[in-house]
Amino acid sequence: MTAVDDAARSAAVDTRLPDGFQVQIDMRCARRHDLRYLVGGSPTRMLRLSDAALGMTSADGRIEVCDNATRTLSRRLLDAGIAHPRPMFGPKPDDVTIVVPVRGNQAGVDRLLAAVAGTSPVIVVDDGSPEPIHVTGDGVRVIRFGHNRGPSAARNAGAAAATTDFVAFLDSDVVPSAEWLTMLLGHFSDPSVGIVAPRIVGLSRTRHGVGLAERYENGYSSLDMGPAECAVVPGTPTPYVPSAAMVVRRCAFEEFDESLRVAEDVDLCWRTHKAGWRIRYDPVAEVAHDHRTDLRSVLDRRRYYGTGAAHLADRHGGFAAPVVMSIPMVAAVIALLTRTKIGLAIALIIVGHISIRLRGRLGDLPGASVVATQMSTRAVGFGMLQAGGAICRHYWPVAAVLAVVSGRFRNLAIEIAVAEGVVAWVRTVLADPSTAPAMGPLTFTALRRLDDLAYGAGLWQGAFTQRDFGALRPVFTK
Repeated sequence: MTAVDDAARSAAVDTRLPDGFQVQIDMRCARRHDLRYLVGGSPTRMLRLSDAALGMTSADGRIEVCDNATRTLSRRLLDAGIAHPRPMFGPKPDDVTIVVPVRGNQAGVDRLLAAVAGTSPVIVVDDGSPEPIHVTGDGVRVIRFGHNRGPSAARNAGAAAATTDFVAFLDSDVVPSAEWLTMLLGHFSDPSVGIVAPRIVGLSRTRHGVGLAERYENGYSSLDMGPAECAVVPGTPTPYVPSAAMVVRRCAFEEFDESLRVAEDVDLCWRTHKAGWRIRYDPVAEVAHDHRTDLRSVLDRRRYYGTGAAHLADRHGGFAAPVVMSIPMVAAVIALLTRTKIGLAIALIIVGHISIRLRGRLGDLPGASVVATQMSTRAVGFGMLQAGGAICRHYWPVAAVLAVVSGRFRNLAIEIAVAEGVVAWVRTVLADPSTAPAMGPLTFTALRRLDDLAYGAGLWQGAFTQRDFGALRPVFTK
C-alpha cells in the first residue's frame, strides 16, 4: 500500500465527535489545577487554552460536545493524549460477534462460553484441532479448518462469517469479566475509533500458593498494558494491544496478516493506526488470562515473541526500533554512562541547553523555568532507562561480548542490569498502588533479566532467520 493510499484512507475516517460525547482532561496535566496551561501527553507537549476554550470546560476539566467548537476542542485534547473519552452511549453487546480461535483447548472453550453465555453471538474457529472442538448453547457455531492455518487465519475467518458491525476477538485461554463488553463498547460512539481493548490480568492472581513464574506473569505479563487508560499509538508507552482480547469495528478491520504466526496483533494495530483510525485501551474492563505456570514455558514464549520483531521492522520500519532518541539526548546518556566528572559536566551542559530551548517554547506558563528543568531532567532519566533496557534486552549478546573483554564495561553492565530492574519495579508499583506487588524488587529484577535474555535471543534469532537486522537499528532524531 502506498503513502497516497494511506493518506486517502486516513482522510476517509470520520473524526467528528457526536453531540453528547464527553471528554475528561487529565488533571495531572494541569499545573496547580490551572486549566489554562496543560502539559502532558506522549510525546509531552503544552497546550494553552483560550478564554473561549475555558468557557467550554467545567472546573473539573469535563467538556461535553454540543457544537463545532466543543467538537474541535475535544478532538484536539484527545489526540494530544491530554484528555480521555467519557462516552455516554454506544453499541450494545448484541451488535457484537465474539470470535474464538482455538486449537486443541476444549476445556478453555467450555470455560469461555460459560462466561459469555447470553451476551453476544459466538463463532468458534477450530484451527485444525487433533480432536474436533464441540460446542453447545444458543447462538454458538463452529467453523472447522481441516488443518492448522494459524490464529490470524482463524480470526479472519470468524470475522468474515460475522454479520454484526463489531467483532470481539477472545482467545480460548481467557475469561472476561461480566461487564467487560459493555464497558468497552461506549468508545465506539467516537466514529474514528477502530479498536478497543481491555486490560488482561492473571486468571490465578487471587489464588494463594502459585509458583514464582506464575506470580511474575500475574504481576508483569507482557499481555498486561497496565492500569492507565490511554490512546494506543506507536512509539508511546502503549504502542499496541494484544489480540488475546480486543474489539474491532468491522469497517475498520484491516484483517490479520495470515503470513504471521507471531506479532500479528502488533502489525494489525500499526496498520490500523496508519489508516487513520484511533485505538483505545481501557483498563476498567478486565479479561483474565490463564498464564503459563512454569518458568521454562514463560521464557520460551518470550523468545517466540522476540522472533516477531524482524517481521515488524520489515513492515513498519522505525515503529519497531529498539531505541528512539534525539541526538542531544544520546550524547547526554553516553556522557552519563562514562561515570566520569567530565561526562557529568557534558550531560549537565546538554540538559541545560535543552531546558533553555524548552523554556522558550513554554512562553508565559507559570513557573516555566521549573517546568522546563523538570521535563528535561525527566527526559534524560527516560533516556537512561531506554538505553539500559536496550543493553539488557535487545543488545545483550553484544553487551555480553564487551563484558568479557572489558572489566570496566562488565561492572557498568551489572550496575545497569540491577538499577534498571529496581527502577522498573518501583515504577510498576507506583503505577498501580491499588494492588500489592507480585514479588520483591530483587526477585523481580532477576526474572526481568531472564525475560530480557529470552526476548533478545528470539529477536536475534528472527533477525538471522529473516536476514534483516532492522529490528536492531536505533532511530536517532534531531
